[in-house]
Amino acid sequence: MSNNAASSSAGANGSAHSAAPRGNSKRPKYSKFTQQELPACKPILTPRWVISAFMLVSIIFIPIGVVSLFASRDVVEIVDRYDTECIPEQNRTDKVGYIRSSANTTCNRTLKVTKHMKQPIYVYYQLDNFYQNHRRYVKSRSDEQLRSPSGENETSTCKPEDTNGAAIVPCGLIAWSLFNDTYSFSRNNEQLHVNKKGISWKSDRDHKFGKDVFPKNFQNGSLIGGASLNASIPLSEQEDLIVWMRTAALPTFRKLYGKIQKDLQPDDEIHVILQNNYNTYSFNGKKKLVLSTTSWLGGKNDFLGIAYLTVGGLCFFLAMCFTVVYLVKPRRLGDPSYLSWNRTPGGH
Repeated sequence: MSNNAASSSAGANGSAHSAAPRGNSKRPKYSKFTQQELPACKPILTPRWVISAFMLVSIIFIPIGVVSLFASRDVVEIVDRYDTECIPEQNRTDKVGYIRSSANTTCNRTLKVTKHMKQPIYVYYQLDNFYQNHRRYVKSRSDEQLRSPSGENETSTCKPEDTNGAAIVPCGLIAWSLFNDTYSFSRNNEQLHVNKKGISWKSDRDHKFGKDVFPKNFQNGSLIGGASLNASIPLSEQEDLIVWMRTAALPTFRKLYGKIQKDLQPDDEIHVILQNNYNTYSFNGKKKLVLSTTSWLGGKNDFLGIAYLTVGGLCFFLAMCFTVVYLVKPRRLGDPSYLSWNRTPGGH
């Protein structure tokens, strides 16, 4: 008893006189933080609070989900898969051989406009089953080389597309596999110009691709991966390359090809002349041409609206269930007046 009392007394003195010298004691310095004595808020989740919280979430999320879904549905989108249709029927048993041959790959497609499409109309190409997120693929580039002429020979991270007698600019698998299908559009014999300016991120043009870096020794090997580059145009102005070099996180992705600065009316027929050059057949990939408008929320994407509606609806359902349970069979412990420290002495 006396030893315990002495220990308690010593502990109390240590707490009260934290500045006192501790000598050789290994006891840590006292503070309210380390001893978890800081004031804290410990709310008691009564049924009313839980039901109110779920109802508040549902009241906020459901309208947001409805608005997001309507905004997505207002986007007009035309999607045309052409990778198989643009291969002649007699060559469809050997698509890889056809795309690698010197045969004419020009293909004509007709797109039907179903709803009014307000400018600007964004032209995308979509690739499926293309893994731009593969580790070796993502690392096969040289940011120093892209930014400055002094980094031209910094190709150590670009294998296997690093040198070909001399340094390749831009080097690496990402640049080498640059998409090279081309599209031209017309409506009622009227050519629809595709504006390819401003399709890339401004931060990429200004900071990642140099204004005095020009393509050199590019696509000069025995195996050609994709598009070639104009050696007289700096990389900061080659926006197709800049868009392609921002690798996608998923195997199905879209990249911006250009913008049509004219409205399209319902029942318009858009005639497309495309060059089917890009080899997606060797890895069972798909190619699609996409024409799309945008809303204040961006492109067509129902996921955000559905997610908000799902969470809001689930919270509303739980709030109703808890309300029924609370009314039919209320829990005594849900009332803080029944807690032991709130009860009067001698109470039950």
